[in-house]
This record gives sequence, C-alpha cells and structure tokens, in this order.
Amino acid sequence: MRTRILGAGCTALLTLALTVSSASAQTAETRYGQWKMQSSAPPPSSNIMTYEPYMDGGMKITVASVNGDGRANEWGYATTFDGEFRPVVGQEGRDTAVEFIDERATRITNRANGRVTQVIINTLSEDGNTISNEYVRLDEDGKIVSVGHAIYERIR
Repeated sequence: MRTRILGAGCTALLTLALTVSSASAQTAETRYGQWKMQSSAPPPSSNIMTYEPYMDGGMKITVASVNGDGRANEWGYATTFDGEFRPVVGQEGRDTAVEFIDERATRITNRANGRVTQVIINTLSEDGNTISNEYVRLDEDGKIVSVGHAIYERIR
C-alpha cells in the first residue's frame, strides 16, 4: 500500500514539474526581443532590454542604457527561472535570481556583495507588448526604502 501511494505521489510530482517547466519555456519565449523603457527624461537618456533564448527554456537578458549625461552602460545576466543566483556581467559583485510567479510575471531578486538590495516584479501585459516593472529597494536590514515603476514597450 505504501509503495502505491509513494509511486502515485512521485508520478504526480513529476507531471507537475514537467508542466511548470513547459509553461516556463513558453512564457520565456513570449518575452524574446527588444524592449525600450518609456522615459520622461530628455534625450539621450534611454534603456533597452534585450531578451534572448538561453539553454533549454532559459533567457539571457542584456540591458543597454545611456544616461542624461550621454554615458553608455551595458550589463546582463542569464537565467533558467529556477530562483538560483547567477552573476551579473558588467556589474562586479552583483548577482541575480529569477523565478516565475505565474505565466506572465517573474520575481527578480538582485544582490550586491551577497546582500539582497532589490526585488523586481516583472509583468508581461496580456497582449504581450508591454512589460511593467515594480522595483522594491531594500536597505541593509531588509527594510523597504523605496518603490519605483517603469514600463517597457516592445520595439522588436
């Protein structure tokens, strides 16, 4: 009897894991392309995110920005949406973990030198042409110090 229950439980768990994996890959694909942040700042300020395939169902994210002074900056990371921290290329001492909340939203957790500094809720619109980011910045005690918002529109 125990073997049967355990076997059925393992089968259900495996089915659930495969379903989540399939949904994750499908969701990542809907984000592939380039996204430009809406900005009220005067040119040359800009921020463009590029989402590309990475491994099986993962995504590589590159952010290219130009600030109001005309200084360019580029950084990025890769994720398989498993919540594991991975290094941010172009930002020494920083790493990022990404996981799905549901089919349209991800939670991005940013660390600097091992300390969580920011959590971003990244939500894809129903029509797939807009991404809304809610930025929650944390102090060294993990308390919220500010909340920001940005909207990105698909450009490719």
